Amino acid sequence: MLGQDLLACVRREGVAVTGLARRDLDVTVAAAVRHAFQLARPDVVVNCAAWTAVDDAEAHEAEAWAVNGRGPANIAAACAADGARLVQISTDYVFDGTALRPYAEDAGPAPRTAYGRTKLAGEQAVLGELGDACYVVRTAWLYGAHGPNFVRTMIRLERQRPAVDVVDDQHGQPTWTVDVARQIIALIQSGAAPGIYHATSSGQTTWCGLAREVFRLVGADPARVRAIASSALDRPARRPANSVLGHDRWALAGIAPIGGWQVALRAALPRLVAAETGGSPG
Repeated sequence: MLGQDLLACVRREGVAVTGLARRDLDVTVAAAVRHAFQLARPDVVVNCAAWTAVDDAEAHEAEAWAVNGRGPANIAAACAADGARLVQISTDYVFDGTALRPYAEDAGPAPRTAYGRTKLAGEQAVLGELGDACYVVRTAWLYGAHGPNFVRTMIRLERQRPAVDVVDDQHGQPTWTVDVARQIIALIQSGAAPGIYHATSSGQTTWCGLAREVFRLVGADPARVRAIASSALDRPARRPANSVLGHDRWALAGIAPIGGWQVALRAALPRLVAAETGGSPG
């Protein structure tokens, strides 16, 4: 999702960009990464590659680590050798999800899942290798037109079911991948200080609140979304109760944080409905 929206946004800026899909480059193979650098000669690299199957990572942590930990290490080493800057995409799962306030960029990581541990390994590898030549951009609750995600699922289920059950005790910031792409571009162009930035929408809600807003925006009754507790779902990976991230570092960079989640969802919805139904976004 993010990779495709980032490519589209960069091209609209008139900047030359090379996009490598999974079939084009296996980031877990150092030699393959070096070869890709020899061909592309990048000034800036944005690593959107990741194992994002949170539950599967619990049973396949070594495989998830290869993508989320070794992959960024390989890319960081190639960036160091060629003098390229790196933007590493990371996640709210590096935190334990128990805080009562938004997680600041300098809050101490304490992952509780295999996915979180492997993503933190990637952060540490990049920061350790590149220091002042990299950004770590954490994001969360992503949705977009180019892949499966919660918002597209709710658009589909609204058409298929009289009611849906959605958890109402996990708090986060629904975030459109187009907004994250724009934020990454602004960060690169700004020459801002290196380090960790949080790219999520402003405000917060629950998954149930997000589902009800989707239903409302497509003209359906939000009451058809029924609130349930996370304990009602038997999932291998523990979900964070609090995925809300703070955005203070953007002010230091002179960049406005992403706006409110409801505004973004309203803007994105025509594209998501078109992607889910095969129609035109209008």
